[in-house]
Amino acid sequence: MNENREQPTFPESDVELDLRGVICPYNFVKTKLKLETMKQGQVLSVLLDDGDPIRNVPRSVENEGHTVLAQERIDQAYRVLIRREDSG
Repeated sequence: MNENREQPTFPESDVELDLRGVICPYNFVKTKLKLETMKQGQVLSVLLDDGDPIRNVPRSVENEGHTVLAQERIDQAYRVLIRREDSG
């Protein structure tokens, strides 16, 4: 019961994808392809670079009907949690 940690609890992910160093639009394509292999309700953790990747990938996966649960800055990158939703 260590209450001095102010950091919010980050949901657990089922799969992690490290896309640091991958340029747009390939990082979105790789994220979309990975989500397509997952079951509805599973959570994908994606590591993305600052800049275009963190601006574009979360918006694009939401446009595809998935849910962005959280974003967290980690050093020079971001960790984004995406829940796979039923695509149809």
